[in-house]
Amino acid sequence: MSEAAPLDREIELAAALADAARAVIRRYFRQKVAVIDKPDASPVTIADREAEAAMRRLIERHFPEHGVVGEEYGADRPDAEFVWVLDPIDGTKSFISGVPLFGTLIALLHGGRPVLGLLDQPISGERWLGAEGRGSTLNGREIHTRACAELALATIFATSPDMFSGAEVEGFGRVRSGAKLVRYGADCYAYGLCAAGFVDAVVEAALKPHDFCALIPIIEGAGGLVTDWRGGRPGLVTDGRILACGDVRLHRQLLAQLA
Repeated sequence: MSEAAPLDREIELAAALADAARAVIRRYFRQKVAVIDKPDASPVTIADREAEAAMRRLIERHFPEHGVVGEEYGADRPDAEFVWVLDPIDGTKSFISGVPLFGTLIALLHGGRPVLGLLDQPISGERWLGAEGRGSTLNGREIHTRACAELALATIFATSPDMFSGAEVEGFGRVRSGAKLVRYGADCYAYGLCAAGFVDAVVEAALKPHDFCALIPIIEGAGGLVTDWRGGRPGLVTDGRILACGDVRLHRQLLAQLA
């Protein structure tokens, strides 16, 4: 029997984690669930917490030596060689509003670098997967970002214009003024659309690692690029400003506008 390819076992587990989270989330979607405001005023529900707990149990069972950093239950062994970064429901505001523009984000970091990412939309059944050394897929079919060399031709997404503050407002304003189309409200789903070639870039701020780590391998495996607003590589230590592009030529233009 031939040896398993790198990350095969981890990819298999990531799929199991997404299945477990999906089962929880679908049970609560468009049901009357209590919404709790966290200290940062962001909402959380029993669906968020049960989904993350289910994923953590599976990681502990299969890779007890791995670390876990999750939105709802914090960090466990964050200095481990391999660390899972989990966001059970990225887009909880959409979830509690009954809008299926949210997703479960599952990342695996090796030495602080995202090497595996999975985005699962539990209601539509769409699942994006990216892993180092492999092409990205959507429901098992290979996907690619699309060419877009000019900001004037680009479709740009951000979760909300309210996520920008201070000088960020001016930087994003320049992007918004120069773009062909700017849309809001899709959270992680917009990154999936970028990887699949329907959106040209996503520009965001005030993000935490669980909001974007899983999306880096997906977009880059499809031919795109994800950096911070200075062109650096985002990871567990971040200023929260993320720029994801399908075309490196557009990426250079956007960096200049955001500077």
